[in-house]
Amino acid sequence: MMYSRIFAVVILIAATLWIGSGVFGRTEEPAEAKATAEQAPEPLFRVAVIEATAEEHASGLVLSGRTEADDRASAMTRTIGSIVELKVERGDVVEQGDIIATLSDEARGAAVAEAEALVDQRRTDLEAKLTLIERGVLPANQKNQLEAELRAAEAALAQAIAENDRGVVRAPISGVVSNVPMTTGQAMDANAMVAEIIALDPMLAVAEVAERQLGDIRAGEPAEVRLVTGQTATGVVRYVSPTASEGTRTYRVEVELDNSDLTIPDGVTAEIEFRLAPAMAMRVPRSALTFSTEGELSVRTVDADGVVGTAPVTIVEDSRDEVWISGPSNGALIVVQGQDFVKDGQKVEPVAANGGSAPALVSSS
Repeated sequence: MMYSRIFAVVILIAATLWIGSGVFGRTEEPAEAKATAEQAPEPLFRVAVIEATAEEHASGLVLSGRTEADDRASAMTRTIGSIVELKVERGDVVEQGDIIATLSDEARGAAVAEAEALVDQRRTDLEAKLTLIERGVLPANQKNQLEAELRAAEAALAQAIAENDRGVVRAPISGVVSNVPMTTGQAMDANAMVAEIIALDPMLAVAEVAERQLGDIRAGEPAEVRLVTGQTATGVVRYVSPTASEGTRTYRVEVELDNSDLTIPDGVTAEIEFRLAPAMAMRVPRSALTFSTEGELSVRTVDADGVVGTAPVTIVEDSRDEVWISGPSNGALIVVQGQDFVKDGQKVEPVAANGGSAPALVSSS
């Protein structure tokens, strides 16, 4: 037990001496070194900057839209009857006036034959009696009556032919047959749809533009169209609506596309890019954008004295990695890294974003 107590006392004395050595062995820092340390300025916060240069830039306005057939119409029956011959199916290309279907006769052919026979009879009577009238055998006033009877018979024939032609259903426009809801043998009433036809050439790309962008789009200007299918096409603005939609307060814009090969389908989602008039703008990384204390979209700038400021900006064109803006003065130093860690009025050390020297360096003295 005695050896254990002696050993514990020795350890306690050693620990006390080790702790005390840090206190009693400390020397006071020279006054001159302490004063020098207090006078040394704190290093300035470094920010990466670029020198923005304004240049003429033709921006683009991109809108989401869809393709839309230039025209669509239904081939309708004009009389009653059953379909005895259906000449088209979905996907067929037809020209205006092509026969779509033929209806049953329903005695219309017989009415034409009867009207033709009556015309022949009236013409024969007129020719035979004209000779007697010229000889004075018959009174002259019968000539007018005979000619009137012939004209009435010819009118009845024309009506019978027209009625017979109503049994033939024709394509009202040129295009592609998109729907044929009827089948051969089906009984039809008048004004029933036999087939639907859409005109795919030209094809339209349709979008809705906001009123603040309406002045940037004009008829006759080119536009680029990218379809969700991967297809691209160049077209021309054909129509800009003069009135806004009641619900959305947007304006319809139509771009006409050549589709002579019929490869652009109707109703496909599209992205339409309109090229706008050139404007002076400067290009900056998208990450440089921030918001001022007033909530305005802006960028941080550094003046010739290294003092941070804020410049409100207007986006001229937006892209994934960079934006074209207007607002800052030409040649301004725009902070592209560190802008979220400084505030207006703070003095910083600008460093070029590419790693070189900034156009305006700040002295640390």
